[in-house]
Amino acid sequence: MNFISILYGIFLLLVLAFYWSVAQQKLRLWILLIASIAFYASLQLQYIPLLLVLIFINFRIGMAIGQNQLSEQNSLNEQLTDEESRFAQADWNSKSVKLLYLGVSINILLLLGFKYLSPLLSFISNNSSTNLPFAYSKIIAPLGISFFVFECIAYLVDVYRGAPATSQFIKFAAYKFFFAKLISGPITRFHNLAHQFSNLRSLTAENVSEALWLIAIGAAKKGLIADHIGIYVDLCFGNLQRASSADLWLATFAYGFQLYLDFSGYVDIARGTALLFGLVLPENFDFPYFSTSIAEFWRRWHMTLGDWLRNYLYFPLGGSRKGLDRTCLNLMIVMIIAGIWHGAALGFLVWGAYHGLALVLHRLTDALSDSFEELESFWQKPLGVFIGWLLTQLMVFTSWIWFRLPNLQDSSVVFQRLWGYRGDAQFAQKVYVDALNISQYQLAILLFTLAIFMAVAYFFNRQLKLQLNWYVKLLFVIPCFYAVWILAPEGSLPYIYFDF
Repeated sequence: MNFISILYGIFLLLVLAFYWSVAQQKLRLWILLIASIAFYASLQLQYIPLLLVLIFINFRIGMAIGQNQLSEQNSLNEQLTDEESRFAQADWNSKSVKLLYLGVSINILLLLGFKYLSPLLSFISNNSSTNLPFAYSKIIAPLGISFFVFECIAYLVDVYRGAPATSQFIKFAAYKFFFAKLISGPITRFHNLAHQFSNLRSLTAENVSEALWLIAIGAAKKGLIADHIGIYVDLCFGNLQRASSADLWLATFAYGFQLYLDFSGYVDIARGTALLFGLVLPENFDFPYFSTSIAEFWRRWHMTLGDWLRNYLYFPLGGSRKGLDRTCLNLMIVMIIAGIWHGAALGFLVWGAYHGLALVLHRLTDALSDSFEELESFWQKPLGVFIGWLLTQLMVFTSWIWFRLPNLQDSSVVFQRLWGYRGDAQFAQKVYVDALNISQYQLAILLFTLAIFMAVAYFFNRQLKLQLNWYVKLLFVIPCFYAVWILAPEGSLPYIYFDF
């Protein structure tokens, strides 16, 4: 079931009718869980039992950690000697840590098994004389497994840190399986959504119009823009030997726009869907292509992943509390793990290391600027801001080459041919005349126009703090849906982040 389909619209309306027709919270949670299972079954029926078992395991481990923490607190409130209290606390802490390690290990091993075991075995088989016939078996990972596992780990760590563990399995299962965020996020913490289950937003005209606006604008981002851009990106990166340097540069920037619009469009639809159920999912993007540093970019791109990496990796590693050298090392470790999280290919590892190196250079530049007042002042002036933005976006967009072509042989070809490669004249005829019916120059103008529209939206939203009124948004909903229905390419491209 595709988010941008009439079938999804009918499914959503039916679920909403049942959901709001009952008043009891438990019944609403059951409706949400059953609907989410039906949604997932339309995509991958075979993995539903596995995910339900994983949900139950994390639920039970979370309860065990929570009960252990509660027992520790109760023991400290009893009349115990200092020595008895110290030994009791050490015992409870040891049990909690073991339970946390168990839960995190189960989740990570499951993620590694599905996403990395098959590529690893294939690599071993291809680079040794060892006969591993099972290495070639195609293991298809459950959709959304990376987001699923990250949310489970966050829940267990939060409970270990003192947040209350839920004793209601239906609430935890409804949170984990919620179809709006299940496949590609945004990564949502349990306690945030659990609180909202008990305090649902009412369906006011303003909330409904905001929800429909988010769904409509998300569908337009995906169907009207990202999928059309994706056609060119696929043609160009699918014919690397024939594309010229200009084609590759154009495809690199086009893919950056496609990725952003594809993923942010998905999140818009997810957030709009959730709002119709009285729930608010976290934002995931905040105009990232207008960031003036790589650190700012990661505060505004895939924000829930960045928040997860900071809270559950960077801070436990020591963050920036242990000196500049350790800070730089921590940044590299976190970004390499972020790269590996996206996939098993070496290109994702290089992508993560590249972003890690950029964050390290930014941190070193910050440290140097603190020592030189003139340098710090320069980065705050218009010229310094522009240079910071230009360097940041050049780094970000070129890094997408490894993201789009994680096979290092393919991505290396692109980097080798970014300058001075003439390409194939027949390729230009096939792509620009036969497939797209526009010239290379016209395509570049369209991408530039898209960037201008994004800049205007950024200026009104972030600089002037202006928002459309709810009734104006409502007026644009039907035209957006109609335009997507009429103008979206046939056989829409799959969401890019479904692969992660």
